[in-house]
Amino acid sequence: MGRHHPLAMASGIMPEATPVQLVEAAAAAGFALGGMWFEPATWTDATTRAVGRALAATGLQLLDIEVVWIKPGPLDPDHVRLVEVGAELGARNVLCVSSDPDAGATRDKLAALAEVGERAGIRINLEFGLFTEVRTIHAASAILRQIASPAIGLLVDSLHWQRSGGTIADIAAIPPAWLSYAQLCDAPLDFAHLDDPQAIITEAIDGRLPLGHGQLPLRAIIEALPDGLPIAIEERSKALRDGWPDLDDRARRLMETSSAFMDALSVE
Repeated sequence: MGRHHPLAMASGIMPEATPVQLVEAAAAAGFALGGMWFEPATWTDATTRAVGRALAATGLQLLDIEVVWIKPGPLDPDHVRLVEVGAELGARNVLCVSSDPDAGATRDKLAALAEVGERAGIRINLEFGLFTEVRTIHAASAILRQIASPAIGLLVDSLHWQRSGGTIADIAAIPPAWLSYAQLCDAPLDFAHLDDPQAIITEAIDGRLPLGHGQLPLRAIIEALPDGLPIAIEERSKALRDGWPDLDDRARRLMETSSAFMDALSVE
């Protein structure tokens, strides 16, 4: 295959971790990149300083910070704060989803965040999925085409892409300028509950599989992405949390299964 994709540990792998623990566990497992979860009610200036120290001590870089969840109404000041904190910590990307049924309002709030991101040097990435109001890759693309900013991007999550009816051709057609990273996990090909919003969310939080342990066309997805694009391993899984309750052990397990899959692809 002859490709290289830097791997990151997505923050959802360990929802019980503190921000500093997210950094330390990812670095201890050998990830060069990590994800960060921002909780506005508990994140303080002291949190930013502590995470900054942990990043400096470990050498880990933040691939993304999440989550901006756009809702009906005006732009949430906490979303601007998340973008600014992410930029201060050197994060490359902000993960954004929308539950605003007004696509024009979602566009306008994304554009406002992109203005902040452009000034701060961080990209705002719109993720689509059946659990949001931007349900498909086509809906996300239609919104992004209306935003003239280099700080806007499209995030493909392999599970949400498959469950929303996406095709490999859809991924291959994404303008390269929109791509900063992708999220991968594996899963069974068939899912009987596409009409059940809670079942979709439960699978996304608890039911993902390690790379190569399901039936998603991961090789084809990777080949449709630009070479060198970072990949966040988004293996949110109750089995992973229960089987590896120690955070460092969990991160190592994630690195082992993910790198084994990627290494096997490279020699095929």
